[in-house]
Amino acid sequence: MKREGQIRVDSENLFPIIKKWLYSDKDIFLREIVANGCDAVKKLQSLCTIGEADCGEWKPRIDIVLDKEAKTLSVTDNGIGMTEEEVEKYITQVAFSGAAEFIEQYKDKTDADAGIIGHFGLGFYSAYMISDTVEIDTLSYKTDAKPVHWESDGSHTYEISDGEKTERGTTVIMHFSEDGMEFCESFRLREVLKKYCRFMPYEIYFTCVQEDKKTEGDDSEKPEEKPVNITNPLWLKAPKDCTTEEYEDFYREVFPDINLPLFWIHLNVDYPFNLKGILYFPKQTDKLQVMPGEIKLFSNQVYIADNIKEVVPEFLMLLKGVIDCPDLPLNVSRSFLQNDSEVAKISRHITKKVADKLVSVFKNERKDYESYWEDISPFIKFGCIKDEKFYDRMKDIILYKSIGGEYKVFSELPKLDGNKVYYVSDSALQAQYVKIFEDNGLDAIILEHNIDTHFVTFLEYKESDIKFVRIDSEVGEALKSEETYADNAENDEKLKEIFREALGMEKLEIKTQPLKSGDTPAIITINEYQRRINDMNKLYGDMFGMAGEKAQETLIINTASEIVKSLVNMEEENRIIVCRHIYDLAAISQRRLSAEELKGFISRSVQVMNMIK
Repeated sequence: MKREGQIRVDSENLFPIIKKWLYSDKDIFLREIVANGCDAVKKLQSLCTIGEADCGEWKPRIDIVLDKEAKTLSVTDNGIGMTEEEVEKYITQVAFSGAAEFIEQYKDKTDADAGIIGHFGLGFYSAYMISDTVEIDTLSYKTDAKPVHWESDGSHTYEISDGEKTERGTTVIMHFSEDGMEFCESFRLREVLKKYCRFMPYEIYFTCVQEDKKTEGDDSEKPEEKPVNITNPLWLKAPKDCTTEEYEDFYREVFPDINLPLFWIHLNVDYPFNLKGILYFPKQTDKLQVMPGEIKLFSNQVYIADNIKEVVPEFLMLLKGVIDCPDLPLNVSRSFLQNDSEVAKISRHITKKVADKLVSVFKNERKDYESYWEDISPFIKFGCIKDEKFYDRMKDIILYKSIGGEYKVFSELPKLDGNKVYYVSDSALQAQYVKIFEDNGLDAIILEHNIDTHFVTFLEYKESDIKFVRIDSEVGEALKSEETYADNAENDEKLKEIFREALGMEKLEIKTQPLKSGDTPAIITINEYQRRINDMNKLYGDMFGMAGEKAQETLIINTASEIVKSLVNMEEENRIIVCRHIYDLAAISQRRLSAEELKGFISRSVQVMNMIK
């Protein structure tokens, strides 16, 4: 037989859970209490708009007062206030949302939902995270209302009585517990206000009773009272009404960056969802590492968190900016975001707007785009790897810098030996190879950022008809000389044997090849595939079980070099010195010599100079 019953919640057991687990960060209590105050002000504004309340010359504000001696923190709004019945209804019923009820009641008369922050009715109880006792003094906007006082020590009981408040609005008084005493300091509270409340929609004023007393009797003029927040942040303005100076000033205000941003995207969407914000492309200070960005997520001007990848795609985290999405609740969870279709639409839209902006800059401001490229390329390449749709939008505006300093798009890439694109990963280290290319009128592209290791592999996957080859990984047909030499095969074998004996390196592969330039006696090439695997292992550990294995090196002896030609007839002692010196010169073009190798190189350099006395 089936039976039905009601689930009961014991408040005596619930309060300890609320105090400890309601929010992950204790400092968030101030955001919740101040946000409730903003909602109270917004409600009164809405009622005044439809003529159901008289605001007079009312100026909305929130006052926060710290009394270090009394160990209390008070948050006062001059909004709608509450009657005794409403206090009983909204405060004593955990998770009953007064905001939600207000929206439902007035949804046909006004845009009641616009700007209302709280929707769950839990925000007030965050006060108990730092308090052992909380009081409420409130006076409703209703003309016949009486002031109400409510108090509870966080147990399952409370006291309610007539209050003494004479001005419309609500004051929440928090008595600090031992666990909450860190917030009994003005500097700590200012930090929290800056973090969570810097852009809330109504003016917020903060004072400390003890600091104010210090100025009593001071004849000097007191500083003008200033709110701690900006009520109309730049992202709320229409893009056409914002100046370059305003965008740059706002960037400095929000982000601790001594460099100005390169450019920015102003998001202003009303349909099919409400979304506003500004995304900045920061200047990259490290040319090798991708510098992390910072995107702050807001809901109705109230800070939620930084870098929530469910809303902002991971690769956009390299940017800096703010996004305000009122459709997201304050107490949003990651699992909610991952499974919400509207959030997915927001994420896709942000990605599209970024792509559209980049394409616009490329088409209309090509010179500026090229000047930005070194800074924005890691972001674009990372985005292409993470999001194939983003790559489809970006592939025609990705730039590749040639060794001659010219920027090319993919269709203009210099191809050698059919489908090979040669690239440079370190211009200084691979200078010898670059010179060989330049001397022979050949071109290569520069890919020197750490992310390029992944990007070239990604491009080969996406564009299967192209193969990327590092400039020092092989000798292409374009570099080989068409000259033939007498007794070529016999001489080649002799040269290989001479070098094997002189170097004594069993694992070193040695080949002979006449090159177009005779200036370089030998070069070292490194297997492209093995080197890429090693590069990946350096970044991510031993992913392929090849830790410690060196990529195969091949010594290419240039038989077109006069020095190499002379080796066959050279005295054995001198030949050994010259062979080792040739190898050292080739190795220097690949890597830094070890201390022992450098010592030997210097010693042999002196011996070589003595040979030409």
